[in-house]
Amino acid sequence: MATNLVTRTPELVSACRRLRAADYIAVDTEFIRDNTYWPRLCLVQVAGEDEAVAIDPLGEDLDLKPFLELLTDESVLKVFHAARQDIEIFHLLGAMPAPLFDTQLAAMVCGFGDAAGYETLVKRLLGHGVDKSSRLSDWSRRPLSERQIRYALGDVVHLRGVYAELARRLRESGRERWLAEELAILTDPETYANPPEEAWRRIRSRSAKPRHMAILRELAAWRERAARSRDRPRNRVLRDEALAEIAAHPPRNAADLTHMRGSPKGLATRADGEAIVRIVSEVMSMPDGDLPRPEVRARPNKGKGPLVELLKVLLKAKCEEHGVAQKLVATVDDLERIAAGDRRGIPPLTGWRRELFGEDALRLTRGEVALTADSSGIRLIGAAPPDGDPA
Repeated sequence: MATNLVTRTPELVSACRRLRAADYIAVDTEFIRDNTYWPRLCLVQVAGEDEAVAIDPLGEDLDLKPFLELLTDESVLKVFHAARQDIEIFHLLGAMPAPLFDTQLAAMVCGFGDAAGYETLVKRLLGHGVDKSSRLSDWSRRPLSERQIRYALGDVVHLRGVYAELARRLRESGRERWLAEELAILTDPETYANPPEEAWRRIRSRSAKPRHMAILRELAAWRERAARSRDRPRNRVLRDEALAEIAAHPPRNAADLTHMRGSPKGLATRADGEAIVRIVSEVMSMPDGDLPRPEVRARPNKGKGPLVELLKVLLKAKCEEHGVAQKLVATVDDLERIAAGDRRGIPPLTGWRRELFGEDALRLTRGEVALTADSSGIRLIGAAPPDGDPA
């Protein structure tokens, strides 16, 4: 198999022309974002039927456009493993890969566990290991060594075989539609939307008081915009702990910031300190009606605790019976909401998940079925609903 490093646009045009003739291509990336907000794409690896190429997006004489056009060519399937971060990068470059196949999602649908690792799949499906020697390489340094290039290309070469085996298992099990539902989410641009106004939801808060949440919301949005404009990691602008501390103890002036736990040295005397004090002051003057309200979710009362445990048993039994990763079907939060009677927008009550688990979960909560155990394991049995409990 020919392998090469593509560093010039004419070479890339030729490679993409050859790759476009394949039914599918395997794709992987190497990127860094340790010291930046935006990921820096350092290498793209692509394998067709009889060729593997490494594309150097940092090359001065290379325009990535021909490859981005290949990514959006509907006639060629693009195969990734754990594609979300790769897709995020290409989406930022203006190219949403389509059509797509994610071997990690496919493996979860086929019963390989909650987060099937690439090395595990290569070993179990292809019967050999993978090269780990250059995993911790600095992919931004040039020139790349032959060893790095061989390591990077090995990933996409093996990925072709992993794809072929998983695709066969999906066809035989009739679960291609299940995977299609997951891939639709993965390729939806909204999946990668990251509005600054929603950044505060990722921060652990010690209070659900509306004004506390408003300060956290506005400060997190300011930090998100600052991190983007400066191309620095969020926590290099201001750490989560500092945001939470400021929201809990709103500073009246810049001097108050010097006593805040987690605040960087000198914050009070910098422009950032002035911005923080101004934001806090504006929030403190907000009318109550403009403040965020805690999201109210139905939670099971103490009497429903055993029902949640029964739902966990049912989930485990269903997933083992059908060979599907539990994590892909439902979370504990989902089960608690089902037990509490909150059915709005819960994944296990939609699509293939409802067929596999959700419908029986609802029947269990209504008392229409019960769980029993025998020599073959856990199974459902019919049961009349108790008096007064509507079906």
